[in-house]
Amino acid sequence: MRDGAIESVSWSKARQPSGPTLVVAFKGWNDAGSAASAAVSYLGHDSDRRLIAEIDPEHFFDFQSHRPLIAVADGAVRSVEWPGNAFYSAEVPGLAGGALLMEGIEPSMHWQTFCDAIVHIAHECDIENAVMLGALLADVPHTRPATINAIATDQAMIEGYGFRAANYEGPTGITGVVHGALADAGLRACSLWAAVPHYVAATPNPPAALSLLRAFEAVTGAVIDFAELEASSDRFMDQVSAAVAQDDEISGYVRTLEESADEEDAAFGGGQIPTGDVIAQEIQRYLRKQESDG
Repeated sequence: MRDGAIESVSWSKARQPSGPTLVVAFKGWNDAGSAASAAVSYLGHDSDRRLIAEIDPEHFFDFQSHRPLIAVADGAVRSVEWPGNAFYSAEVPGLAGGALLMEGIEPSMHWQTFCDAIVHIAHECDIENAVMLGALLADVPHTRPATINAIATDQAMIEGYGFRAANYEGPTGITGVVHGALADAGLRACSLWAAVPHYVAATPNPPAALSLLRAFEAVTGAVIDFAELEASSDRFMDQVSAAVAQDDEISGYVRTLEESADEEDAAFGGGQIPTGDVIAQEIQRYLRKQESDG
């Protein structure tokens, strides 16, 4: 355990949970379409969530990159909100020990010490199983359920669910590093990654969050009421499909992605395919218009 890891953890006065499933998501590089952070926020949203612990941001964030937020009223600063990472206990049907939900932002520095802090919290709460949620940009169509790529310390956790085995070498975000740290600490760790269409990357993506939570339900035995998220996903699909239908070039591109997805082939080629930036601009323009009209 590196110096400063334990000291960086601030415990609340709430009773610590015993044996919950740790669920981790970070905003930032690991969170395309805000899918992972939205999934964790949705998990346990209809139960009383209790703050269990926080990690002090002082040694882990560059505050020029992640600036704190202030609230000013009547000429006085009423509050300062610092970037950080917090752990909440929530009851989730199907999980005997409930869930310990970590919500926060990818730290800027001292990742190894930061991971030690998470491992410390996991040990203190007698956690044996951890699930990391992430989302990445990919050449996939919005008309298909988000593909889930899975990594696990124990392959039995993810076998039989139709996930794609992840194969990757290269730069990683904090999610991958936390996975490795928890695995090294002896926890059963699983990472679930949703593929998010790159042409709607800037828009919150409820369908990808829905796919992540369905995958989480499968690997953990949790029972989740998806009604609210399904309704949001349907609205999202209708809006994006309507936007795509406005442009023949974009529609053709999406059909190309659909054909590739149906063939389970990540590569597509042929023709003059519009860039992701062009498509994203058209999608965002349409969605902004829908919001202003609403």
